[in-house]
Amino acid sequence: MLHAGGKFDKNTYKVSGGLHGVGVSCVNALSTKLHVEVRKEGKLYEMDFSKGKPETELKHVGDASSTGTRVTFLPDDTIFTVTVYDYDILLKRLRELAFLNRGIKINFVDERSDEHVPASFCYEGGIVSFVEYLNENKTPLFPKPIYIKGEKEGSDGPMEFEVAMQWNDSYTENLHSYVNNIATRLGGTHVSGFSTALTRVLNQYIKNHNFAKTDKISVSGDDMREGMTAVLSLKVANPQFEGQTKQKLGNGEAGSVVQQIVGEEFATYLDENPVIARTIIEKAILAAQAREAARKARELTLRKTALDSARLPGKLTDCQEKDPSLCEIYIVEGDSAGGSAKGGRDRRFQAVLPIRGKILNVEKARLEKILQNQEVGAMVSAFGCGIGIDNFNLEKLRYHKIIIMTDADVDGSHIRTLLLTFFYRHMPALIENNFVYIARPPLYRVTRKKVSQYIHSEKEMDEYLLKLGTGDVKLRIAGHSDFAPVDSVESLVDSIREIETFIASIERKGIPFREFLHAKDDMGRYPRFQVSLGDKTRFVFSEEEFTALKKENEEIQRAQHETTIAAIPEFERTEEMMNFKVRGLPFIELYEKDKLDVLRDKLANLQFSFDQYLTAEGKLFDIVEDNEHETSVYTLKEGIEFLRVNGRKGIEIQRYKGLGEMNADQLWETTMDPTKRTLLKVTLPDAIAADHMFTMLMGEDVPPRRAFIEQHALSVKNLDI
Repeated sequence: MLHAGGKFDKNTYKVSGGLHGVGVSCVNALSTKLHVEVRKEGKLYEMDFSKGKPETELKHVGDASSTGTRVTFLPDDTIFTVTVYDYDILLKRLRELAFLNRGIKINFVDERSDEHVPASFCYEGGIVSFVEYLNENKTPLFPKPIYIKGEKEGSDGPMEFEVAMQWNDSYTENLHSYVNNIATRLGGTHVSGFSTALTRVLNQYIKNHNFAKTDKISVSGDDMREGMTAVLSLKVANPQFEGQTKQKLGNGEAGSVVQQIVGEEFATYLDENPVIARTIIEKAILAAQAREAARKARELTLRKTALDSARLPGKLTDCQEKDPSLCEIYIVEGDSAGGSAKGGRDRRFQAVLPIRGKILNVEKARLEKILQNQEVGAMVSAFGCGIGIDNFNLEKLRYHKIIIMTDADVDGSHIRTLLLTFFYRHMPALIENNFVYIARPPLYRVTRKKVSQYIHSEKEMDEYLLKLGTGDVKLRIAGHSDFAPVDSVESLVDSIREIETFIASIERKGIPFREFLHAKDDMGRYPRFQVSLGDKTRFVFSEEEFTALKKENEEIQRAQHETTIAAIPEFERTEEMMNFKVRGLPFIELYEKDKLDVLRDKLANLQFSFDQYLTAEGKLFDIVEDNEHETSVYTLKEGIEFLRVNGRKGIEIQRYKGLGEMNADQLWETTMDPTKRTLLKVTLPDAIAADHMFTMLMGEDVPPRRAFIEQHALSVKNLDI
């Protein structure tokens, strides 16, 4: 059996997240295959397991120049219903680890598809770089993050604590805490100790320096942390987490240690940096004033509500059911679509709230201004759970499905984004508890032989047309007298569609498909890299060739630098000249190549080749229609285009751009009927990436948004302008 015994002494690991190595033992037991490679003392060892049991003995298979362990495993699909790993979750975690372990380099490549480009992370600044990354699209109030580090002796050994923090012009706190590199999303004693010390030090500074604005208003800890981005990292020998998921630290000693380190170091920092201290405190005072204004606005709203006999917004058409777990509310764009939704809904459990136009962009507004917005106020009243840190109560939520239903155009997308921004910033618990959904109204209505069908995406439409296009024809491959079997035809069509996906991916990188085809070498290999050498480009076919080319490029640059330096007198040589850095070799990695090799084999089994998509030596096949009409096809591209055109015969296609174009019955049938509709659940797998995206797209700073649009412009399909 596989055991991991490195954590039973204090020599192998100084700190760790686990205690007994149970994690890898469980992975082994739950995997159909697990392969271990160990590089140790100049030797390479291997061993294989299946469902926890060894399949081979530990073998010495060769020499090793490095050290380390590699574990490769395949989850058991008889135990797990989902065995596909989420790229975004892995990317987030690896990026976090690179920040938390300064200087370590992590390369991440998803070899399953060409959807994601390889990622590489290395941050010499550690958690300071983490804070700078989190504040990337915000406006910091001072240039460099505050960094505090300290170590205190605990009962189980030394405790190391570090924190980096920086205030920006936003209105929300953004704090991330870690213990032994494990994210403690629910906080714990280390977060409590940090918050207590921060509040006490700032309060003392306010008292010592007589800030006049604080005479009439009380500044709370929440006010002091408004706009603060902070990353806390604690290293402790014996972490005591609450619960199996390790999301909250329970070590009582950790709180006092953190409080002592932050209390001493932060007070010293403020005394030595009075300008930054004043900036932080003035931001806190503004937050306290805004909080008080929001409280008065909220009280006024509540008083108005109490006097209003209806108690709910006038546009809301409520449902009959009172159990929130059975109720759902549709947030609908405009009165026209709202009328159709009200007419088509099931009044027993479906409520409808039309909103007029685009709501306020809450990314740029304080709470008191948000509460004055009529559409936001209507949603807050309808939901019944309140808004803001102190007044939000999830238990009072009146609907456990909040469904955003907007048009399939640019305005609908904008309204949906504004609503998601509002939920993310001011009601995040709705997203975290899976209460927010996006309706997926159909993009097309297709009618054939008086039977209508609704289609939700371009991909689905293409599949539908090709299914129709192949349904009433037969294919006869050149040189054969018999027709190809139906499953062979379907496999061929799928392969051609894969070629089209590949072409789109490679041409987005600026490489024409025909040029890529012509780059094939004498061994029939397609290139893995395109490298830029001056004003010329060159295709490279293997990792080894690419590594050799990089090394050669570095040697040439170093030789040129040494020649240049040798010609300059020593007293004229500047520090910049001496600190020479090698310029990286510009390249494009064609990671699609691995998938292409599989596709090439698939086509070969069908008696075709990849090259025949654009050109072929003679006829490839004949397409025979029901009326015996024959069409000769000379390229794979011609073939699939013919089938798409054939699929359009005898059908009527209606494209929907607005919900108002559908009547009440159609809207019920396509978008509101629980037995037929498609809903997209809004989840939050990566809160850091979400914060980045909302800030960039909805914030004040224009250059990052422009850069994002320019970077992704070529990837957009069906641009609506």
